[in-house]
Amino acid sequence: MSDKIIDCLQKVMNEYIAAKRENFGSHALGNYVRKEIPKNFKGLSFFDESNYTITGSVGQGNWAFVPWIAIMNNKVTSSTQRGYYIVYLFSEDMKNVYLTIAQGVTESSKEEMIKTKEDIHRLIHPTSRIQKDDQIYLGTSSMAKKYAFSTAAYIRYGKENMPDEEQLEADLKEMIHLYEKYINIKNNKHIEYALQPQTKMVIEDKKMYMPDSDLVTHIHHYIISKGFYYTRAEVVNFYLSLRTKPFVILSGISGTGKTKMLQWFAESLGATEGNGQFALIPVRPDWNDGSDLLGYTDIKGDFIEGPLTKVIRKALDHPDFPYFVLLDEMNLARVEYYFSDILSVMESRRWEGGKIISSQLFPRNEYIRLTLPNNLYIIGTVNMDETTHPFSKKVLDRANTIEFNRVQLDYFDFLEAGDPVESLTITQDRLQSKYLYLKEVFQEHREMVEKATEVLVEINKALQLTNAQVGYRVRDEICFYLAYNEEGHLMEFEEALDHCILQKILPRIAGSDSRVDRMLRSLYTIFTNRQYDEQSPDIENAKYPRSAEKVVEMLRRLEEDGFTSFWVS
Repeated sequence: MSDKIIDCLQKVMNEYIAAKRENFGSHALGNYVRKEIPKNFKGLSFFDESNYTITGSVGQGNWAFVPWIAIMNNKVTSSTQRGYYIVYLFSEDMKNVYLTIAQGVTESSKEEMIKTKEDIHRLIHPTSRIQKDDQIYLGTSSMAKKYAFSTAAYIRYGKENMPDEEQLEADLKEMIHLYEKYINIKNNKHIEYALQPQTKMVIEDKKMYMPDSDLVTHIHHYIISKGFYYTRAEVVNFYLSLRTKPFVILSGISGTGKTKMLQWFAESLGATEGNGQFALIPVRPDWNDGSDLLGYTDIKGDFIEGPLTKVIRKALDHPDFPYFVLLDEMNLARVEYYFSDILSVMESRRWEGGKIISSQLFPRNEYIRLTLPNNLYIIGTVNMDETTHPFSKKVLDRANTIEFNRVQLDYFDFLEAGDPVESLTITQDRLQSKYLYLKEVFQEHREMVEKATEVLVEINKALQLTNAQVGYRVRDEICFYLAYNEEGHLMEFEEALDHCILQKILPRIAGSDSRVDRMLRSLYTIFTNRQYDEQSPDIENAKYPRSAEKVVEMLRRLEEDGFTSFWVS
């Protein structure tokens, strides 16, 4: 039987101070706050579980001064570090708990907090139990003061005079009503219509809001309507890869429609060459440094903008809309020569004032102050043949590498698509990254991170044979991908992790000796729970079938050619 709200709150208030004197790791109270309390709240009859995420915290590594239970609307925020949400905040002395609407203290500026407070205060009815003064007191620690300042509205409950369950539920209902009222007013929702029978959406001024699953379905229908054959799973994977990191490599044999896939993907979301949100930049074999892409200073001292810099300026001028750049045949020149500066700046991204910013693209030029826009997505298409260059691990670690080698010439069903699908005009918030650091994901998806890391640790043991282990960056970006997938309800965990292994880990593998053979066989066992049988490899029943199929392909190439790699040439 689930605990009531009063049981959950009183258990924390009664046990927390004593628990803080004990070891933090695996403590029963920590497990109760993180796992059991969210389950109990989701069981409330009036609670819409599909629209809300509930999470509890008693700290990360050490006991927090102020533990909390957060209730977040999925359309507004999925992180307690930014945005606004309902949260129960416990005072340091455990004598009071406050039901509040508060804001993320890590990435929300004081100006944002004050503005949100003022907007919410206008919505509180004079007869409401909800208070809008500054009399909330959580304790003397710096974090307690920050939480108090972030609070826009609250109801206080004293440990010695806790109301009954009926009142607690009524208060939570009222707070949810206030929260949703503020969301609706802030977003100014006013038009709802159907694009396709199975795709419903809401237009909010220039912003498009629809579930991720419906957005991906729209993109897939749009691409199919253009007479190109891509599965929905391929579209989902590309969408998640872009959200994970704004740099994706599309590889495969020539003629499989890699360029068109990206063009139709962008166009389905309102980004075209006509409006400047899509740009195709052919890579030349003689590119030797970043000046070919970004620009250079001529002998007169004038800066001549490169093709990418022109797009960057447009993206910076219109931050609310996504911009896509296609580097066509990216590896005709050595990627490390002309793209290394951009990769370094991409890795410098960080949160500042609630926004993602990067270092300067031209740090040695005081007259050109440009950063890498958060709304810019760079996709490179590559072919592997005698005219192209291989990738270093430095590049592969920083991208998702998606293969398109499927050729099915006798499949015509997709050519018989119905009426053309209209494109949408989406805003940047539908694609932008929410996670830059593992800590952010761990706070919201602890079990998923632990489950994925367990698999990656096992894979790394196999990769040690050739010193091909993945590092923290790869682990983190795989967890970002899995988090976006889980939040969007797009794929099962194993299917999503299969994509990650295939495009983040296997492209690193190449070699010709017996160690590579043993390593690939070990990976096959991890992916299938079976020993490799070259006569009849079992792919169909594999836990990670895409990765297992690639490993079988690489093993066969090693046996036949004496050398193997991820790439099909």
